[in-house]
Amino acid sequence: MPTVTSFNPEELKARFNPEGSLLRRQQMVMLDMVKELDRICKKYDIPYFLYGGSLLGAYRHNGFIPWDDDLDVAMLRSDYLRLAKVISNELPDNIAFQNNKTDKNYFFFLAKLRDKNSLLEEAHFDKVFKERGVYIDIFPLDMILPWTQRLRLQSLAYNFYRSGNGDESAMRKIRALTWINRHVSFPFLRFISKLSGTKSLMCDYGIPFHNIYDIKDIFPLKTHDFEGIQLPVPDNSHHMLQVMFGDYMQLPDDLDHVYHHVERLEFYD
Repeated sequence: MPTVTSFNPEELKARFNPEGSLLRRQQMVMLDMVKELDRICKKYDIPYFLYGGSLLGAYRHNGFIPWDDDLDVAMLRSDYLRLAKVISNELPDNIAFQNNKTDKNYFFFLAKLRDKNSLLEEAHFDKVFKERGVYIDIFPLDMILPWTQRLRLQSLAYNFYRSGNGDESAMRKIRALTWINRHVSFPFLRFISKLSGTKSLMCDYGIPFHNIYDIKDIFPLKTHDFEGIQLPVPDNSHHMLQVMFGDYMQLPDDLDHVYHHVERLEFYD
């Protein structure tokens, strides 16, 4: 079992995300969005689970990591495709579903739920996106051959963007590359992976995270407390967290320099 670091939750909250702070407001908007996602997934019997830093936060902090400014969930790609078909018609007016079908300049291969009553800037890539509010990430996972995931076929999009600083010429190249990968390259690689019979469960193509998971660690899902509500988590979250973070109950060594990537955040009441 991981080493449990002794810490005072109230001291961490007072230091990083006290009630009324901009970060805490962002976290509460994300919490509202994941509640909507949870409602929709229950309605359509679509399994999903907390992932990444949000899964870590659930187990170490019973909610957000105090300095965390995103929320991650994941699901199998087959469930992700089912969700994409129904979610836009189910969301309230203040939340948008964003992927590279709903937003022509969005060249990521994970989806997001976006709050429409805020503006968040992290890096210059997002300045060309249609939806730019506070978000939660939805990661599709699939059984794929590890070497095919590492081909980094979508990474050219970032090079095109940097070389043209997001001008229309660069965006035409990015849109063409994204279309080719979505409709040709990635389906072909999935076909190869399916023929191989691989059991390597990874983030789907176009997502630059290469951890390999065991699907037996995920199902059947169970629930865990997250900010006072019960949300789905993998059955063997301990092993999933070890794969992602190692000794995950340890706090970072240097809390003075924990990572924040938000450059600008505004809320519109």
